[in-house]
This record gives sequence, C-alpha cells and structure tokens, in this order.
Amino acid sequence: MRTPSSKKPPVEQQLTGVVPTIHDVARAAGVSIGTCSKALNGKGNLSVETRERVRLVAEQLGFRPNGLAQSLVWGRTFTVGLILSAFRKRIIPLLTGIEDALATARFSVFLCDAHDDSDREQQHLNALLSRHVDGIIIVGRHLDVRPPIDVGATGVPVVYAYSPTDDPNALCLTPDEPHGTRLAIEHLLRLGRRRLAHISGPTAHIAVPLREATMQQVLAERGLHVPPERVLHGPWQERWGYAATNRLLDQDSSIEAIFCGSDVLARGVVDALRERGVRAPQDIAVVGFHNMRGIANAARPALTTVDAQLHELGRQAGTNLLDMINGQRKSGVFRLPCQLVIRESCGAAVASQTHQQAIEYDDL
Repeated sequence: MRTPSSKKPPVEQQLTGVVPTIHDVARAAGVSIGTCSKALNGKGNLSVETRERVRLVAEQLGFRPNGLAQSLVWGRTFTVGLILSAFRKRIIPLLTGIEDALATARFSVFLCDAHDDSDREQQHLNALLSRHVDGIIIVGRHLDVRPPIDVGATGVPVVYAYSPTDDPNALCLTPDEPHGTRLAIEHLLRLGRRRLAHISGPTAHIAVPLREATMQQVLAERGLHVPPERVLHGPWQERWGYAATNRLLDQDSSIEAIFCGSDVLARGVVDALRERGVRAPQDIAVVGFHNMRGIANAARPALTTVDAQLHELGRQAGTNLLDMINGQRKSGVFRLPCQLVIRESCGAAVASQTHQQAIEYDDL
C-alpha cells in the first residue's frame, strides 16, 4: 500500500477555489504577516531576497492586495480623475501620454467625458472627489481659456492640459502654437515662397487669431505681409479648405504657398489644387496643422504639417501631477514646443523617417 506523501503540492495548488489572503501568502512564504505586508507594500527594512520571495508567492497564489487597505497604508487611493471637455480622436495622443506617465507609478485613471457641458463636468467632478482620487487632470480641446474647477477643501491637486485656466495658482500645460506657426512660416520662406495665403477656422477660437498674428509677425521681420484678401476664415471642414482655395486662386493666381489652420483644411486645399491642375508643391506649397496621420499621409501629396507634440504634453501633465500628489507646489502656464513634420506638400520629395512620425488618428 502506498503511504501518503509528505511532499507539499506546489504553492499554486495549495489553495483551490478560495480567494487567497495575506495570511495565506505569509504562511506559504514562511514569513510573518507584518513582514509580508511590508514586502508587498514596499515598506520596512527587508532583504531583497525576502521581498522577492513574498512577491513570487503572492503571484503564484493569485493574491490581489486589498485596495482599501493599501489606501490606508499609503494615505492615497492610487487613482487619478481625467475629465475631458469633449472626446476627440485628435487628443488621443495626449491621453496616452498621461496614461504612460501615471502607469509608471501604478496609478489608475477614471476617464470622464463632459461633452462640453458644465453641469456634466461638475457631476463628474463630484463623483471623482467622492472616490477620493489623488489628483485630477482637466483636458480641453481648444486653447481657449476656461474657468477653473473647484475642489473645495479637499486640496486635491489639479493640472490643466491643452486648455489653460485663468486661475493664477493653477498649473497649465499647453502647446506653444506661436512656435509651431513660426516653424511653418520660416520653412516656407526658406523655400523661397513669399506670396502666402492663410486658410483657417472660426476667429472665435483663440488659436485662430493667434496663428494669424504670429504668421504676420514672422513675415514682417522679412518686410513681408499677407493682405486681408488672402486670409480666409470658415468652419473646420475639408469642404471649406476646398472652397477657400478656389476663391483665393480665382482672385490671385500668383499665390506661392497656403498655410492652413488644420490638416482637415489642408486636405481640402490640395484636392482643389489638383482639380485645377495646380501642382503642389511645385506651384503652390501647402502646410497644415495638427499632424494627423489619417489625413496627412492620405492626402495627395502627403501634408507637411505642425505637430503639437500632444503625447509629450500628456506625459508631462501626468508627471507633474504625480509631483504635486507627492507634495510639490506648482503653478503657471507652460507652453511646450511644437515640431514641423516635413512631407511632400511643401518641398520634400522624400521626407526622413524621423519626420514622418505622426499621430495615428484621423479627425478633429
């Protein structure tokens, strides 16, 4: 007759159909509950070998630390609220940048879309504060200044990404669009283009007059300017870029370059040029704004465009929020530099692989 074996089964077989507890992990690892807790929470003066043994046992048992208990130990919930003014695919790189920064510190994100509704935004804010999030990031979809949120007496740190706020004590990160505009106009000037036109969106958006003013400033530094009749404003639609191009060329066939307020507009511009038999960039160079791969690479020719570096902006928003959660005080408006991505629509027959990197999203 076979005698029962005294050999213990593998750790992962010791508990079947039972949710493992910290007591089970401590017993299997051969340590006290206090030592086990310290090892799992990264606290205490323990050897590397002990921490690793406890971690491996916890992993084999499928142990998941109690979130509430951890929040009591650390004094935080390891969660961050992310409130969007309105979801747009164009800002996905910004969101992934935030997630990349927070994931390194093992923070989870509650994503809320306010749909450009202040009441809904307040509802999301109340819900996040009731869950005791450790910080909040507010993401706008325009550069327009927005009112600050009120976190009351909670003291929860807040970072504003893309859209700044008028609170002087707030921390705001936004693209340096004048810098991006300067990159585009100086590139056109280096290519010898002097007679420029500008097609953009509604002037109610602060970015529109800001880009126009920067364009005129850069040209004025060279003794040049764009007359009012060569500056057209309309909706952020491809068909407006198309119609505006035809209007410009019906009035003035000597235009050498068109600077557009978005890639959507620029796509309409190059379509209109092609139908008129005007070559881009040989006859008229075209530059867009936003660097959206689905549009920029699909255009014929592919678009030279300004990249607002939204992934980096998001990463810095997340990193700064972590610093604030850890007790650092930060405030002010910080503008992050843009990058010009050179493609065929503006004098580059074959752009470098580095410059061809772009956002993989295809609408506003």
